Amino acid sequence: MSQDLKQLFRAAFDLPEGDRATLAGLLIESLEPAPDPDIAEAWEREAGRRWAEIESGQLRTIPWEEVRKKLFDRA
Repeated sequence: MSQDLKQLFRAAFDLPEGDRATLAGLLIESLEPAPDPDIAEAWEREAGRRWAEIESGQLRTIPWEEVRKKLFDRA
């Protein structure tokens, strides 16, 4: 680890916890490749389609409590 990187780490370490978490998230995001516009558009259409099904009553959602109970009952 270079000296500059060590100094940067020490400075980041002294930040409040919330700021360190935000910085960590931003650093992780910076490692991800740029999203493919075609894939992002396809997901946006799919999310819109699913939301329309929910709003129209065509699709029934399951409350989290029910899902959680089913998961724990499997164990």
